[in-house]
Amino acid sequence: MAQIYPFSNAYCRFAASKILFNKNFFMSATRQKIINDPVYGFITINHPLIFSIIAHPYYQRLRRIQQMAMAHLVYPGAVHTRLHHSLGAYHLMGNAIRELCNKGIEITTEEETAVKAAILLHDIGHGPFSHALEDSLLPGIHHETLSLQIMHLLNKDLDGKLHMAINIFTNNYEKKFLYQLVSGQLDVDRMDYLTRDSFFTGVSEGVIGYDRILKMLAVQNGELMVEEKGIYSIEKFLIARRQMYWQVYLHKTVLVAEKMMVKIIERVRKIYTSSHSSLITGTAIDYFLGEYNGVMNEKTLHQFCQLDDYDFIHAIKIWSKHSDTILRTLSANLLDRRLLKIKLQAEPFKEELMQQKLNEACLKLNISKDEAGYFVFTGEAVNTMYKTNDEHINILFKDGVVKDISQVDNALIHKTLSSAIKKFYICFYQ
Repeated sequence: MAQIYPFSNAYCRFAASKILFNKNFFMSATRQKIINDPVYGFITINHPLIFSIIAHPYYQRLRRIQQMAMAHLVYPGAVHTRLHHSLGAYHLMGNAIRELCNKGIEITTEEETAVKAAILLHDIGHGPFSHALEDSLLPGIHHETLSLQIMHLLNKDLDGKLHMAINIFTNNYEKKFLYQLVSGQLDVDRMDYLTRDSFFTGVSEGVIGYDRILKMLAVQNGELMVEEKGIYSIEKFLIARRQMYWQVYLHKTVLVAEKMMVKIIERVRKIYTSSHSSLITGTAIDYFLGEYNGVMNEKTLHQFCQLDDYDFIHAIKIWSKHSDTILRTLSANLLDRRLLKIKLQAEPFKEELMQQKLNEACLKLNISKDEAGYFVFTGEAVNTMYKTNDEHINILFKDGVVKDISQVDNALIHKTLSSAIKKFYICFYQ
């Protein structure tokens, strides 16, 4: 028996012809993916340019770079990646654009795609373990500089389709609020990493009302601001950011582990020679330890885009068996989570304590005092909730008056909003 369909053949032929000749509909119907994100639920990818970006090897590398570097040594669940974060920021950007359009802000389809592309690529310049090794592998080169250079390479691969995204990313586009959504005191980057990092660490202090903040966004005179009703949500956002820094990002165990990674790179550079085969890793790390001359050209960028966390872990495994006592000890101890001891306090540590710890390291490891500097060192950690000399968070009142959040009367954190908190630390071998 023939199967009976609910629609007539004439209707099916009509529908097929509409799909055949409506290219945009065909693309949207066939080129759509749903990503199941543990934080936001479903994230929809439905534009050819976004597909092209995500499919590119330079972007796929972000799967192999952890968002929170060594935080998993304290919070075992903190193993999410830069790719997770960029997709989450992309999702929040879509929500922000939708809210602004609902309020009558003119944003074209091309601008929406461009700003989504910009936020998707905002962290593409991060190297292994992100901020932890940023100044060690490529001294003096910030990850945002690398992100921009990689975006230019991608723009060539994609026939110039990232031109508007690059202009937004560099604040060279006429609608400044689009740039502020990508990079500002209240950008979707920060909204996602606070929300996501809180979720994966289990630290509830980082939970923010990102959905309410997005609904309170407004644009006046081309600049992004927040409606008066959102003041307390913004204060919660700023407080959560400060608490996450001390409780997670600058947690003393995370801090000492990341400093040990830096010391490992410093030691390798100290003893490295091109003929020193025991230091060779067989990865792009070798290029940056030897051939790299500080010039970031296309060849160097390609080498950089081969680097990820796995390369560095592989290198540490090799170096943990090295004949050099300093390198071997640092590498093996980091792998096995036998970390240096660390103390923090409000005042700088006295020189007498520093010398005492250096002498102890010399005796325990049978090394010189200069070499003991890899195991005993001091520094400072600074946490500022809101930098008033940076991009401002402006509050739009019902009467049209605009005030910086730090100037709002009777605000919860009015007096402590921009004050920096500094802690001094000493790391030592024990």
